[in-house]
Amino acid sequence: MKTSNEYKETKLGVLPEEWEVKKLELLVHKIVGGGTPSRDKSEYFGGNIPWATVKDLSEENYKDKTIEYISIAGLNNSSSKIIEKNNFIISTRMGLGRGFINTEDMAINQDLKGIYPKTEILNVVYLMYWYKYNGLLFESLGSGSTVKGIDLKTLKNLQIPLPPLTEQQKIAEILSTWDNSIENLENLISKKMETKKGLMQNLLTGNVRFPGFEDEWKEVKITDIAKVSVGLVTTMTTNYVEKGVLLIRNSDILDNKFKNEDLVYLDVDFVNKNKNKTFKIGDIVTVHTGNVGTSAVINEKFNGSIGFATLNTRLNDKSKYNSFFISHHFNSQKYKNYALKMSTGDGRFNFNLKDFKNSMVPNISIEEQQKIASVLSTQDKEIDLLKQKLELVKTQKKGLMQNLLTGKIRVKTS
Repeated sequence: MKTSNEYKETKLGVLPEEWEVKKLELLVHKIVGGGTPSRDKSEYFGGNIPWATVKDLSEENYKDKTIEYISIAGLNNSSSKIIEKNNFIISTRMGLGRGFINTEDMAINQDLKGIYPKTEILNVVYLMYWYKYNGLLFESLGSGSTVKGIDLKTLKNLQIPLPPLTEQQKIAEILSTWDNSIENLENLISKKMETKKGLMQNLLTGNVRFPGFEDEWKEVKITDIAKVSVGLVTTMTTNYVEKGVLLIRNSDILDNKFKNEDLVYLDVDFVNKNKNKTFKIGDIVTVHTGNVGTSAVINEKFNGSIGFATLNTRLNDKSKYNSFFISHHFNSQKYKNYALKMSTGDGRFNFNLKDFKNSMVPNISIEEQQKIASVLSTQDKEIDLLKQKLELVKTQKKGLMQNLLTGKIRVKTS
Protein backbone atom coordinates (compact mmCIF):
# COMPACT_ATOMS: atom_id res chain seq x y z
CA MET A 1 0.00 0.00 0.00
CA LYS A 2 1.11 3.58 -0.53
CA THR A 3 0.00 7.03 0.52
CA SER A 4 -0.36 9.53 -2.33
CA ASN A 5 0.15 13.27 -2.02
CA GLU A 6 -1.84 14.01 -5.18
CA TYR A 7 -5.44 14.73 -4.20
CA LYS A 8 -8.27 16.93 -5.41
CA GLU A 9 -11.47 18.41 -3.98
CA THR A 10 -14.66 16.67 -5.23
CA LYS A 11 -18.38 16.50 -4.41
CA LEU A 12 -17.50 13.67 -2.05
CA GLY A 13 -14.60 15.47 -0.42
CA VAL A 14 -10.89 15.05 -1.04
CA LEU A 15 -10.08 12.12 -3.35
CA PRO A 16 -6.99 10.97 -5.28
CA GLU A 17 -6.32 12.85 -8.51
CA GLU A 18 -6.92 9.76 -10.71
CA TRP A 19 -10.28 8.97 -9.15
CA GLU A 20 -13.54 10.11 -10.69
CA VAL A 21 -16.96 10.75 -9.16
CA LYS A 22 -19.84 9.37 -11.20
CA LYS A 23 -23.55 8.76 -10.74
CA LEU A 24 -24.51 5.13 -10.27
CA GLU A 25 -26.79 5.20 -13.33
CA LEU A 26 -23.73 5.88 -15.55
CA LEU A 27 -21.90 2.86 -14.16
CA VAL A 28 -24.59 0.20 -14.58
CA HIS A 29 -26.38 -1.53 -17.44
CA LYS A 30 -29.66 -1.56 -15.54
CA ILE A 31 -31.35 -1.58 -12.15
CA VAL A 32 -34.09 -4.20 -11.91
CA GLY A 33 -37.01 -4.34 -9.48
CA GLY A 34 -39.04 -7.33 -8.37
CA GLY A 35 -42.38 -8.47 -7.06
CA THR A 36 -44.32 -11.05 -5.06
CA PRO A 37 -46.45 -13.83 -6.56
CA SER A 38 -49.97 -14.13 -5.18
CA ARG A 39 -49.93 -15.84 -1.79
CA ASP A 40 -53.38 -17.21 -2.64
CA LYS A 41 -51.80 -19.51 -5.22
CA SER A 42 -49.89 -22.24 -3.39
CA GLU A 43 -48.51 -23.52 -6.70
CA TYR A 44 -46.56 -20.26 -7.05
CA PHE A 45 -44.35 -21.14 -4.08
CA GLY A 46 -42.07 -24.03 -3.16
CA GLY A 47 -40.49 -24.30 -6.59
CA ASN A 48 -36.77 -24.35 -7.40
CA ILE A 49 -36.21 -20.64 -8.07
CA PRO A 50 -34.50 -18.79 -5.18
CA TRP A 51 -36.64 -15.74 -4.32
CA ALA A 52 -34.87 -13.08 -2.25
CA THR A 53 -36.63 -10.73 0.18
CA VAL A 54 -35.43 -8.47 2.99
CA LYS A 55 -35.49 -11.58 5.22
CA ASP A 56 -32.46 -12.80 3.31
CA LEU A 57 -30.37 -9.73 4.10
CA SER A 58 -27.61 -10.39 6.61
CA GLU A 59 -23.91 -9.66 7.09
CA GLU A 60 -23.08 -12.16 4.34
CA ASN A 61 -21.51 -10.73 1.19
CA TYR A 62 -22.51 -13.61 -1.09
CA LYS A 63 -25.65 -15.72 -1.33
CA ASP A 64 -26.70 -18.69 -3.43
CA LYS A 65 -29.76 -19.71 -1.38
CA THR A 66 -32.84 -17.91 -0.07
CA ILE A 67 -35.40 -18.55 2.64
CA GLU A 68 -38.26 -18.85 0.15
CA TYR A 69 -38.45 -20.33 -3.33
CA ILE A 70 -40.97 -19.77 -6.10
CA SER A 71 -42.04 -21.74 -9.16
CA ILE A 72 -41.85 -20.86 -12.85
CA ALA A 73 -45.59 -20.16 -12.68
CA GLY A 74 -45.05 -17.82 -9.74
CA LEU A 75 -42.33 -15.97 -11.64
CA ASN A 76 -44.35 -15.69 -14.85
CA ASN A 77 -47.50 -14.52 -13.08
CA SER A 78 -45.91 -11.76 -11.01
CA SER A 79 -43.64 -8.75 -11.41
CA SER A 80 -40.76 -10.66 -9.82
CA LYS A 81 -37.66 -10.73 -12.01
CA ILE A 82 -34.63 -13.01 -12.21
CA ILE A 83 -31.35 -11.31 -11.32
CA GLU A 84 -28.57 -13.10 -13.16
CA LYS A 85 -25.72 -14.35 -11.00
CA ASN A 86 -22.76 -12.18 -9.99
CA ASN A 87 -24.74 -8.96 -9.75
CA PHE A 88 -25.49 -6.87 -6.67
CA ILE A 89 -28.84 -7.13 -4.88
CA ILE A 90 -29.79 -4.40 -2.40
CA SER A 91 -32.73 -3.43 -0.25
CA THR A 92 -34.60 -0.25 -1.13
CA ARG A 93 -37.15 -0.64 1.64
CA MET A 94 -36.15 -1.66 5.17
CA GLY A 95 -32.55 -2.63 5.87
CA LEU A 96 -31.18 0.21 3.76
CA GLY A 97 -27.44 -0.07 3.19
CA ARG A 98 -27.50 -3.86 3.11
CA GLY A 99 -26.96 -6.09 0.12
CA PHE A 100 -25.17 -9.10 -1.34
CA ILE A 101 -23.76 -10.52 -4.55
CA ASN A 102 -25.88 -13.40 -5.82
CA THR A 103 -23.69 -16.31 -6.88
CA GLU A 104 -26.70 -18.03 -8.48
CA ASP A 105 -29.55 -16.67 -10.57
CA MET A 106 -32.37 -15.63 -8.23
CA ALA A 107 -35.66 -13.77 -8.29
CA ILE A 108 -36.37 -10.81 -6.01
CA ASN A 109 -39.41 -9.18 -4.45
CA GLN A 110 -40.51 -5.54 -4.62
CA ASP A 111 -38.38 -4.45 -1.65
CA LEU A 112 -35.14 -5.28 -3.46
CA LYS A 113 -33.31 -4.09 -6.54
CA GLY A 114 -30.80 -5.92 -8.71
CA ILE A 115 -27.91 -3.77 -9.92
CA TYR A 116 -26.03 -4.84 -13.07
CA PRO A 117 -22.67 -3.01 -13.08
CA LYS A 118 -20.76 -2.29 -16.27
CA THR A 119 -17.90 -4.58 -15.35
CA GLU A 120 -15.48 -2.84 -17.69
CA ILE A 121 -15.63 0.26 -15.44
CA LEU A 122 -17.14 -0.91 -12.12
CA ASN A 123 -16.08 -3.97 -10.14
CA VAL A 124 -19.10 -5.57 -8.47
CA VAL A 125 -17.18 -6.48 -5.29
CA TYR A 126 -15.85 -2.92 -5.00
CA LEU A 127 -19.44 -1.66 -5.43
CA MET A 128 -20.64 -4.00 -2.68
CA TYR A 129 -18.00 -2.83 -0.20
CA TRP A 130 -18.57 0.83 -1.02
CA TYR A 131 -22.34 0.39 -0.62
CA LYS A 132 -22.07 -1.43 2.72
CA TYR A 133 -19.54 1.06 4.05
CA ASN A 134 -21.98 3.90 3.33
CA GLY A 135 -24.94 2.22 5.02
CA LEU A 136 -25.64 5.18 7.30
CA LEU A 137 -25.77 7.50 4.29
CA PHE A 138 -28.52 5.40 2.70
CA GLU A 139 -30.46 5.34 5.97
CA SER A 140 -30.40 9.15 5.92
CA LEU A 141 -31.53 9.25 2.28
CA GLY A 142 -34.49 7.00 3.03
CA SER A 143 -37.97 8.47 3.24
CA GLY A 144 -41.18 7.31 4.92
CA SER A 145 -42.63 7.86 8.38
CA THR A 146 -42.81 4.19 9.35
CA VAL A 147 -40.68 2.13 6.95
CA LYS A 148 -37.69 3.90 5.40
CA GLY A 149 -37.36 3.52 1.65
CA ILE A 150 -35.11 4.83 -1.11
CA ASP A 151 -36.63 5.51 -4.55
CA LEU A 152 -35.12 4.61 -7.91
CA LYS A 153 -34.27 8.22 -8.79
CA THR A 154 -32.28 8.67 -5.58
CA LEU A 155 -30.55 5.35 -6.17
CA LYS A 156 -29.55 6.28 -9.71
CA ASN A 157 -28.19 9.64 -8.55
CA LEU A 158 -25.87 8.15 -5.91
CA GLN A 159 -22.40 9.63 -6.37
CA ILE A 160 -19.72 6.94 -6.36
CA PRO A 161 -15.97 7.49 -5.94
CA LEU A 162 -14.46 5.61 -8.86
CA PRO A 163 -10.81 4.54 -8.80
CA PRO A 164 -9.28 2.99 -11.93
CA LEU A 165 -10.63 -0.54 -12.43
CA THR A 166 -7.36 -2.20 -11.43
CA GLU A 167 -7.40 -0.28 -8.14
CA GLN A 168 -11.05 -1.21 -7.54
CA GLN A 169 -10.12 -4.86 -8.04
CA LYS A 170 -7.19 -4.60 -5.62
CA ILE A 171 -9.33 -2.87 -2.96
CA ALA A 172 -11.96 -5.60 -3.36
CA GLU A 173 -9.27 -8.28 -3.07
CA ILE A 174 -7.80 -6.80 0.12
CA LEU A 175 -11.16 -6.39 1.85
CA SER A 176 -12.21 -9.89 0.76
CA THR A 177 -9.07 -11.26 2.41
CA TRP A 178 -10.04 -9.56 5.67
CA ASP A 179 -13.57 -10.93 5.38
CA ASN A 180 -12.14 -14.41 4.88
CA SER A 181 -10.14 -13.99 8.09
CA ILE A 182 -13.30 -12.88 9.90
CA GLU A 183 -15.24 -15.86 8.54
CA ASN A 184 -12.45 -18.26 9.57
CA LEU A 185 -12.47 -16.85 13.10
CA GLU A 186 -16.26 -17.10 13.30
CA ASN A 187 -16.09 -20.74 12.16
CA LEU A 188 -13.36 -21.49 14.70
CA ILE A 189 -15.45 -19.93 17.48
CA SER A 190 -18.48 -21.99 16.41
CA LYS A 191 -16.41 -25.20 16.48
CA LYS A 192 -14.97 -24.32 19.90
CA MET A 193 -18.46 -23.66 21.24
CA GLU A 194 -19.70 -26.99 19.87
CA THR A 195 -16.72 -28.74 21.49
CA LYS A 196 -17.50 -27.09 24.82
CA LYS A 197 -21.18 -28.00 24.49
CA GLY A 198 -20.22 -31.65 24.00
CA LEU A 199 -17.86 -31.55 26.98
CA MET A 200 -20.58 -30.05 29.17
CA GLN A 201 -23.10 -32.69 28.12
CA ASN A 202 -20.67 -35.47 29.02
CA LEU A 203 -18.72 -34.09 32.00
CA LEU A 204 -21.64 -32.53 33.87
CA THR A 205 -23.80 -35.65 33.67
CA GLY A 206 -21.18 -38.28 34.50
CA ASN A 207 -21.35 -39.82 31.02
CA VAL A 208 -17.60 -39.29 30.77
CA ARG A 209 -15.36 -39.42 33.85
CA PHE A 210 -11.72 -38.48 34.22
CA PRO A 211 -9.33 -41.30 35.16
CA GLY A 212 -9.22 -41.88 38.91
CA PHE A 213 -12.80 -40.79 39.58
CA GLU A 214 -15.07 -43.79 39.99
CA ASP A 215 -17.34 -42.86 42.92
CA GLU A 216 -21.06 -43.08 42.27
CA TRP A 217 -22.46 -40.00 40.51
CA LYS A 218 -25.07 -38.62 42.90
CA GLU A 219 -27.22 -35.51 43.07
CA VAL A 220 -28.20 -33.23 45.92
CA LYS A 221 -30.68 -30.37 46.28
CA ILE A 222 -29.01 -26.94 46.06
CA THR A 223 -30.52 -25.87 49.40
CA ASP A 224 -28.72 -28.78 51.10
CA ILE A 225 -25.33 -27.32 50.20
CA ALA A 226 -25.96 -23.57 49.94
CA LYS A 227 -27.98 -20.59 51.10
CA VAL A 228 -30.27 -19.45 48.30
CA SER A 229 -31.96 -16.04 48.11
CA VAL A 230 -33.34 -13.46 45.72
CA GLY A 231 -31.78 -10.02 45.14
CA LEU A 232 -33.37 -6.65 45.80
CA VAL A 233 -36.83 -6.29 44.29
CA THR A 234 -37.53 -2.66 45.17
CA THR A 235 -37.42 0.32 42.79
CA MET A 236 -33.84 1.58 42.66
CA THR A 237 -33.59 4.08 39.81
CA THR A 238 -33.72 7.00 42.28
CA ASN A 239 -30.57 5.58 43.88
CA TYR A 240 -28.53 5.38 40.67
CA VAL A 241 -25.23 7.29 40.87
CA GLU A 242 -22.23 7.72 38.59
CA LYS A 243 -19.87 6.15 41.10
CA GLY A 244 -20.92 3.81 43.89
CA VAL A 245 -21.71 0.13 44.38
CA LEU A 246 -22.11 -2.06 41.29
CA LEU A 247 -25.63 -3.27 40.62
CA ILE A 248 -25.96 -6.62 38.85
CA ARG A 249 -29.11 -6.83 36.75
CA ASN A 250 -30.36 -10.01 35.10
CA SER A 251 -29.25 -8.62 31.73
CA ASP A 252 -25.68 -8.26 33.07
CA ILE A 253 -25.32 -12.01 33.63
CA LEU A 254 -23.78 -14.11 30.85
CA ASP A 255 -22.56 -17.72 30.87
CA ASN A 256 -19.84 -17.77 33.57
CA LYS A 257 -19.13 -14.04 33.28
CA PHE A 258 -20.66 -10.59 33.61
CA LYS A 259 -20.99 -7.79 31.10
CA ASN A 260 -18.33 -5.12 31.39
CA GLU A 261 -20.16 -2.29 29.65
CA ASP A 262 -23.17 -0.13 30.51
CA LEU A 263 -22.88 -1.00 34.18
CA VAL A 264 -25.09 0.71 36.76
CA TYR A 265 -24.03 1.94 40.22
CA LEU A 266 -26.04 2.47 43.40
CA ASP A 267 -25.71 4.98 46.20
CA VAL A 268 -23.48 3.58 48.98
CA ASP A 269 -25.86 4.61 51.78
CA PHE A 270 -28.74 2.80 50.08
CA VAL A 271 -26.66 -0.37 49.69
CA ASN A 272 -25.51 -0.21 53.33
CA LYS A 273 -29.17 -0.47 54.37
CA ASN A 274 -29.29 -3.76 52.43
CA LYS A 275 -25.85 -5.06 53.38
CA ASN A 276 -27.15 -8.60 53.84
CA LYS A 277 -27.89 -8.72 50.10
CA THR A 278 -24.38 -7.83 48.92
CA PHE A 279 -22.24 -10.42 47.15
CA LYS A 280 -18.99 -12.03 48.25
CA ILE A 281 -16.31 -13.59 46.05
CA GLY A 282 -17.44 -17.09 45.08
CA ASP A 283 -21.18 -16.39 45.23
CA ILE A 284 -23.14 -17.64 42.23
CA VAL A 285 -25.60 -15.27 40.53
CA THR A 286 -28.37 -16.71 38.34
CA VAL A 287 -30.82 -15.05 35.95
CA HIS A 288 -34.29 -14.87 37.48
CA THR A 289 -36.01 -13.04 34.61
CA GLY A 290 -35.01 -13.35 30.96
CA ASN A 291 -32.43 -15.94 29.89
CA VAL A 292 -33.30 -18.05 32.92
CA GLY A 293 -30.67 -20.29 34.48
CA THR A 294 -27.71 -18.36 33.07
CA SER A 295 -25.16 -18.03 35.86
CA ALA A 296 -21.80 -16.50 36.76
CA VAL A 297 -19.47 -16.48 39.77
CA ILE A 298 -18.68 -13.27 41.66
CA ASN A 299 -15.04 -12.30 41.18
CA GLU A 300 -12.95 -9.56 42.77
CA LYS A 301 -14.34 -6.84 40.49
CA PHE A 302 -17.93 -7.59 41.56
CA ASN A 303 -17.14 -8.30 45.21
CA GLY A 304 -19.51 -6.19 47.36
CA SER A 305 -21.94 -5.62 44.49
CA ILE A 306 -25.66 -6.23 44.85
CA GLY A 307 -28.21 -7.95 42.62
CA PHE A 308 -31.52 -6.67 41.34
CA ALA A 309 -34.07 -9.53 41.30
CA THR A 310 -31.31 -12.09 40.77
CA LEU A 311 -31.20 -15.61 42.19
CA ASN A 312 -28.24 -15.82 44.56
CA THR A 313 -26.35 -18.88 45.81
CA ARG A 314 -23.74 -18.91 48.59
CA LEU A 315 -22.11 -22.29 49.20
CA ASN A 316 -21.98 -23.48 52.81
CA ASP A 317 -18.64 -25.28 52.53
CA LYS A 318 -16.23 -24.37 49.73
CA SER A 319 -13.95 -27.22 50.75
CA LYS A 320 -16.65 -29.60 49.48
CA TYR A 321 -18.26 -27.65 46.65
CA ASN A 322 -16.75 -25.56 43.85
CA SER A 323 -18.56 -22.39 42.76
CA PHE A 324 -17.36 -22.61 39.16
CA PHE A 325 -18.49 -26.22 38.87
CA ILE A 326 -21.97 -25.31 40.13
CA SER A 327 -22.08 -22.33 37.74
CA HIS A 328 -21.12 -24.55 34.79
CA HIS A 329 -23.86 -26.96 35.86
CA PHE A 330 -26.43 -24.13 35.88
CA ASN A 331 -25.25 -23.08 32.41
CA SER A 332 -25.65 -26.58 30.96
CA GLN A 333 -28.42 -27.14 28.44
CA LYS A 334 -29.97 -29.76 30.69
CA TYR A 335 -30.30 -27.32 33.58
CA LYS A 336 -31.48 -24.43 31.39
CA ASN A 337 -34.18 -26.71 29.99
CA TYR A 338 -35.29 -27.35 33.57
CA ALA A 339 -35.29 -23.60 34.32
CA LEU A 340 -37.38 -22.91 31.21
CA LYS A 341 -39.80 -25.71 32.03
CA MET A 342 -40.37 -24.33 35.52
CA SER A 343 -40.60 -20.70 34.39
CA THR A 344 -43.73 -18.60 34.14
CA GLY A 345 -44.57 -15.52 32.09
CA ASP A 346 -45.58 -14.62 28.56
CA GLY A 347 -42.60 -13.94 26.30
CA ARG A 348 -40.34 -12.95 29.22
CA PHE A 349 -39.60 -15.94 31.43
CA ASN A 350 -39.51 -15.82 35.24
CA PHE A 351 -37.69 -18.54 37.18
CA ASN A 352 -39.24 -18.47 40.64
CA LEU A 353 -37.19 -18.81 43.83
CA LYS A 354 -39.31 -21.78 44.95
CA ASP A 355 -38.42 -23.77 41.83
CA PHE A 356 -34.80 -22.64 41.95
CA LYS A 357 -34.55 -24.02 45.49
CA ASN A 358 -35.61 -27.41 44.14
CA SER A 359 -32.67 -27.47 41.72
CA MET A 360 -30.57 -30.63 41.82
CA VAL A 361 -26.80 -30.43 41.42
CA PRO A 362 -24.15 -33.17 41.10
CA ASN A 363 -22.78 -34.36 44.46
CA ILE A 364 -19.28 -35.58 43.62
CA SER A 365 -15.84 -35.15 45.14
CA ILE A 366 -14.36 -31.65 45.27
CA GLU A 367 -11.37 -32.92 43.27
CA GLU A 368 -13.58 -34.06 40.39
CA GLN A 369 -15.58 -30.81 40.54
CA GLN A 370 -12.35 -28.81 40.30
CA LYS A 371 -11.09 -30.91 37.39
CA ILE A 372 -14.33 -30.48 35.42
CA ALA A 373 -14.53 -26.76 36.23
CA SER A 374 -10.91 -26.27 35.14
CA VAL A 375 -11.47 -27.96 31.76
CA LEU A 376 -14.67 -26.01 31.04
CA SER A 377 -13.22 -22.70 32.25
CA THR A 378 -10.24 -23.21 29.93
CA GLN A 379 -12.69 -23.65 27.06
CA ASP A 380 -14.42 -20.41 28.08
CA LYS A 381 -11.12 -18.52 28.12
CA GLU A 382 -10.13 -19.81 24.69
CA ILE A 383 -13.52 -18.83 23.25
CA ASP A 384 -13.33 -15.37 24.87
CA LEU A 385 -9.84 -14.79 23.44
CA LEU A 386 -11.06 -15.75 19.97
CA LYS A 387 -14.05 -13.42 20.31
CA GLN A 388 -11.76 -10.58 21.36
CA LYS A 389 -9.54 -11.27 18.36
CA LEU A 390 -12.61 -11.31 16.11
CA GLU A 391 -13.75 -7.90 17.37
CA LEU A 392 -10.24 -6.52 16.86
CA VAL A 393 -10.09 -7.80 13.27
CA LYS A 394 -13.56 -6.35 12.57
CA THR A 395 -12.49 -2.97 13.95
CA GLN A 396 -9.28 -3.03 11.90
CA LYS A 397 -11.23 -3.94 8.76
CA LYS A 398 -13.63 -1.04 9.36
CA GLY A 399 -10.71 1.39 9.55
CA LEU A 400 -9.14 -0.16 6.47
CA MET A 401 -12.41 0.21 4.54
CA GLN A 402 -12.56 3.89 5.42
CA ASN A 403 -9.01 4.47 4.22
CA LEU A 404 -9.22 2.37 1.05
CA LEU A 405 -12.66 3.53 -0.09
CA THR A 406 -11.77 7.20 0.31
CA GLY A 407 -8.30 6.91 -1.19
CA LYS A 408 -6.51 7.95 2.00
CA ILE A 409 -4.47 4.80 1.58
CA ARG A 410 -3.60 3.76 -1.98
CA VAL A 411 -2.87 0.26 -3.19
CA LYS A 412 -0.23 -0.96 -5.60
CA THR A 413 -1.82 -2.42 -8.70
CA SER A 414 1.24 -3.82 -10.41
